[in-house]
Amino acid sequence: MSLRVVALLAACLALAACSKVNQDNYAQLKPGMTKDDVERLLGGPDECAGALGMSSCTWGDEQRFISVQYAGDKVMLFSGKGLK
Repeated sequence: MSLRVVALLAACLALAACSKVNQDNYAQLKPGMTKDDVERLLGGPDECAGALGMSSCTWGDEQRFISVQYAGDKVMLFSGKGLK
């Protein structure tokens, strides 16, 4: 393999390892946390939707994600899939 290919593969692995969508961060989520607390832990969400003071935000993709449901500014429920 050329040095360029090896460097590219190493960079891809490093980026994948840096994902904040993981089991360790999921384990730190707690009901009652604020949105700011969650975003400090996970970064900005990939998607959010809501109405009437309720909202749901998701980090990740269809295979690996963390989803957090808020009432106002506080975590009510959260779930995850495919976390390592």
